[in-house]
Amino acid sequence: MGKQHTNIKIQPAKPGSQRKVDVYFQRLDASHQNPTNQILHYIFVPLMVLGILGMAWAIPFPHIAFIGKYNGYFNWASFIIAFGIYYYLKMSPLLSYFALFMFFGLSYGIMQLEVYEKAGGAELSAISVVILLISLAGQYIGGKIEGKEASFNDDTKLAYVTPLWVLYRLAKRFGLKY
Repeated sequence: MGKQHTNIKIQPAKPGSQRKVDVYFQRLDASHQNPTNQILHYIFVPLMVLGILGMAWAIPFPHIAFIGKYNGYFNWASFIIAFGIYYYLKMSPLLSYFALFMFFGLSYGIMQLEVYEKAGGAELSAISVVILLISLAGQYIGGKIEGKEASFNDDTKLAYVTPLWVLYRLAKRFGLKY
């Protein structure tokens, strides 16, 4: 019995083919043409992420013995950050690094809100919910200004990619290739 050879041709990527992230960015660019809407998104998308992380941070995390002295450093927000960075890394390594720095900054802000809570201020969970509601309202207003307030419902994946899109717009502004 002789060997059978199969000739498998691997098609090179077409010059016009795009990465998945490029398709998402184009869709987001198309629904965010108004400069006021863009500015509102630059402000309120990071605030939305802050609110989500703050709410997850406020959920009590179990004490895990083998973590030892690092128990206070892990919480539910850690998992959101890890998932986000992994997801973004698959889409764009450079932008995922920017996202990591953004997450560090937001985490620092949340830690300051914890200090405020311990000093007698409002609870982190309540502040986070208010921040999230304000950010969603700001994005809704931006959508109203744009005339495309329903675009958020078109594809839920766009909600995950929108923070990365904000970083992409900033990178693009500085001429960085993502």
